Amino acid sequence: MAFADNLAALPAADRVARIELTGPAGGVEHIENRPGSAGSVRVYAYLAGKYGDIDAEAAEEGLALYAEHTADARAHPGKHPNIDRLLRVLDEGVRYGVRVQAA
Repeated sequence: MAFADNLAALPAADRVARIELTGPAGGVEHIENRPGSAGSVRVYAYLAGKYGDIDAEAAEEGLALYAEHTADARAHPGKHPNIDRLLRVLDEGVRYGVRVQAA
C-alpha cells in the first residue's frame, strides 16, 4: 500500500500539537503538527500509542507505513529526517522516548 493509503487508516492526530522524541544521548527532537510534517505526526503518534518508545519493532512498522517514502529515504539520506530516524533505530540499535503533546 502507498503512504497515503496507510496514513488514511491511522487515527487522526488533529489534537496533537507536536511529538517530542528523546534520543539516546538525552537530546530532544520535535515533529511539529503542521503542513509538511502532519503525516509524520500521525505515524509517530500511532507508534507511540502502540509501542510507547520507538524501538526496533516500532521502527519496522513505521518504515512499512511510510511505504514508498522509505525507499526514497534510503536512496537520499537527509531528505526525510523522520524516516532517517527510524532507519537509525534499526541500524544503530538506538531507542527514542516519545511524548505526544496535545494541541
